[in-house]
Amino acid sequence: MRPHILVIDDDDKITSLLRRSLAFEGYEVTTANNGLEGLKQMLTSDPNLLICDVMMPNVDGWEVVRRVREGGSSVPVLMLTAKDDVQDRVKGLDIGADDYLVKPFALEELLARVRALLRRKTDKLEDNGNRLVFEELTLDLDSREAIRAGRRIELTAKEFDLLHLFMQNPRRVLTRDSIMDKIWGYDYSGESNVLEVYIAMLRQKTEEGGAKRLIQTVRGTGYVLRGEN
Repeated sequence: MRPHILVIDDDDKITSLLRRSLAFEGYEVTTANNGLEGLKQMLTSDPNLLICDVMMPNVDGWEVVRRVREGGSSVPVLMLTAKDDVQDRVKGLDIGADDYLVKPFALEELLARVRALLRRKTDKLEDNGNRLVFEELTLDLDSREAIRAGRRIELTAKEFDLLHLFMQNPRRVLTRDSIMDKIWGYDYSGESNVLEVYIAMLRQKTEEGGAKRLIQTVRGTGYVLRGEN
């Protein structure tokens, strides 16, 4: 089956060029000329790669990628922009983009980056049996370590077990009692605030460098692994 690429750009010349060039390379290509249409295409076409312009009216590329990641999609994202600004590149990578290309670009370079991103996605799928992935956070079950946006996070045994439980149940609210039972056992008789202490330590480690919070408190119930609203 041919890899499917979704291109979102409000410049008709760009979408036309990429549609022809990518199709010539053997890819299936879908295009959208604004962010809202692109988000709808994401839901219906389930692409293998997303190429998204940054500056678009109404819903810009940042917002498109943010919604795609909050929806739980790990599709590789290549962002296109007319601004060669370090802060913009950092912003794009922080919200979940995988690569960044400045306009005007050489078509050969774009095609090379497309091939690299699709290879990376294939490798990730092959390794998925030993890894859990939520947004930009990866938990390696073999090495018992976490990686977020390329940064390795050292975990204690209990921190690993707790994060493992959350990543096995993304977006599912876990009660305090159920977490205590699974991680510390039903007969635990130690400090009553041990869960709160470990949640605080996990947050400190996973949010280092200003990363957004993933472990949310559900008042009166427990905790849930999800992006901020």
